[in-house]
Amino acid sequence: MIVGALGTAATAGETVKVSGSTTVLPLAEGGAEAFNSAQANYKVIVTGGGTGVGIKNVADGISDIGMASREVTADEISQFGDKFNENLIGYDGIVIAVSKQIYDGGVTSLTREQVKKIYSGEIDNWKDLGGPDEEMLVVGREQGSGTRDTFNEDIMGDKKAETPGVNTVTGSNAEVKTAVTGSDKAIGYMGFSYAEDGTVGVITLDGVAPSKETIKDGRYELARKLYFYTFGDATAGAQAFIDFMLSADGQAVAEEYGFVPL
Repeated sequence: MIVGALGTAATAGETVKVSGSTTVLPLAEGGAEAFNSAQANYKVIVTGGGTGVGIKNVADGISDIGMASREVTADEISQFGDKFNENLIGYDGIVIAVSKQIYDGGVTSLTREQVKKIYSGEIDNWKDLGGPDEEMLVVGREQGSGTRDTFNEDIMGDKKAETPGVNTVTGSNAEVKTAVTGSDKAIGYMGFSYAEDGTVGVITLDGVAPSKETIKDGRYELARKLYFYTFGDATAGAQAFIDFMLSADGQAVAEEYGFVPL
């Protein structure tokens, strides 16, 4: 739910603090650059930290907006209170990505069940999937990550599932990408926008390749909604930035940065 309007005039240059999901981070950074250039009343400053951090920060008053790649959970509402206001700003897919050497070696398509077996530790060598005889480097995300929660729920069958196959844990989408590109035998999962530059091998999942079109029309099912959360009534600056992100200009930023607009 979007609340409020621009409200009363603010002090020139009033800071709007945004933190949270590293999936939403590049979208928010691009939006902040455009928004800050377009007006002088507010200055948006964006930092990452992960979805859980963003939700905690906005509830604690540290941030004006919390970025999230999942909905607020019942546990978070119980912990912080039922005052979260949800603003859908775009869509994103979660890409299963492998090292270029593995992709070029023949592993270009996997099923959900195969990915699940990799992350559960049942498959640990690429030769079992038609690739080279190499032990897998399996890259996962830290607890509190919205990307991890969505991956676990969709692939593993439970948001809180254990993934004993993981042997490298990272703290952001960018770190997953670095781990995958820095290895010749890795697999990881990351936001769609992080995988568009061709430096990783993007896996076709259950016969469907991730793209803006397949994410938006639902054919690529490993996808999620992206949110800006406020806690209680949004500040005038936060609401102004949310309104910008929902405008044609803001949605053009989403498109430019590889996200799927509303």
